[in-house]
Amino acid sequence: MIITSLLDTDLYKFTMMQVVLHHFPAANVEYRFRCRTSNVDLVPYIDEIRAEVRKLCELRFTDGELDYLGRMRFIKGDFIEFLALFHLNEKYISITPSPKGNGEIDIDIKGPWLHTILFEIPVLAIVNEVYFRNTQQTPDYHEGRGRLVDKIQLLGARPEFADCKIADYGTRRRFSKQWHEEVILTLKDGLGEQFAGTSNVFYAMKHSLTPLGTMAHEYLQACQALGPRLRDSQTFGFEMWAKEYRGDLGIALSDVYGMQAFLRDFDMYFCKLFDGARHDSGDPFDWGERLLKHYEANRCDPRTKILVFSDALDIPKVLQLYERFRGRCKLAFGVGTNLTNDLGYNPLQIVIKMVRCNGQPVAKLSDSPGKNMCEDKAYLAYLRQVFGIAQPEEETAGK
Repeated sequence: MIITSLLDTDLYKFTMMQVVLHHFPAANVEYRFRCRTSNVDLVPYIDEIRAEVRKLCELRFTDGELDYLGRMRFIKGDFIEFLALFHLNEKYISITPSPKGNGEIDIDIKGPWLHTILFEIPVLAIVNEVYFRNTQQTPDYHEGRGRLVDKIQLLGARPEFADCKIADYGTRRRFSKQWHEEVILTLKDGLGEQFAGTSNVFYAMKHSLTPLGTMAHEYLQACQALGPRLRDSQTFGFEMWAKEYRGDLGIALSDVYGMQAFLRDFDMYFCKLFDGARHDSGDPFDWGERLLKHYEANRCDPRTKILVFSDALDIPKVLQLYERFRGRCKLAFGVGTNLTNDLGYNPLQIVIKMVRCNGQPVAKLSDSPGKNMCEDKAYLAYLRQVFGIAQPEEETAGK
């Protein structure tokens, strides 16, 4: 059994789920799975994946897990009472061979947002582990441990990097649950205070680490259907977040509509209200420079704000970003696949994204066009028009 606890997921799933409970309990959503890695045949493993998902749907939160969540300053009592009754329902998820062929599979999740939001991370972890336990039956842990030690040594190689901290963001694409835990323990022992924590709530609880996370793309995407007006959906999302958390969990996600649209909406009010912002697509150096200038233009001292970098990071890039921005702002780095699935094999680039909310298409228009995922091209074009976003050259060329 791969997933043995409903806490084996990212913290932001719970922080978003609490907002859903309090403000959008009637919302219905659809998610779709995509494997961006070419020439991967997942069809032979469908039965194994289904069996693991069936076991996932049998799990309940334990009293100890609920007590742990309840001690978080931003988690409210009624949410804990709801979680005490909660379980994932298998009727909301289907796993089938894709009619496209080529070894692709379709994973469709459809139902109330409140009852489906916790599927994404454990299902992705299941797909990864099922795939790798079949294709790499004798894992090269020696290679993985050597690479991990090299990363730890690189972070500690120079005294000027002593304040550079990283966090584990690698649950969804980990090689396996066992390897994930070994990575976390190795980082904890090897980095000391340079290891900021983990997005994984289960391992944060088990190993006395700081759980990290605020919001994900699905939250702001859903606001396209839940807000009063499409053009105001990003500001609506930030307003509702502030209404729920009253200044806590103040890291705004910046790339659902690209950086230009984010800066247009992230006015002086939000600059002062939120603690910082998270980068997850596009050039991180350009993003950081633009955000610091934006803070200055809105009469905020950038040195009081947090810039969180989390897009496909490895340790050399972390150090480059740290050198560029240290002393100019507060910094945080979330490293995912490069920590939890770096044993010498090609990791799967798999995602599960929200595609509809209340029957309406929703989409993300990131600064990395390859990350866009929308089934309705007309809606995508309309969204670009509403937010004043040019169509990427590669999409134009592909017409």
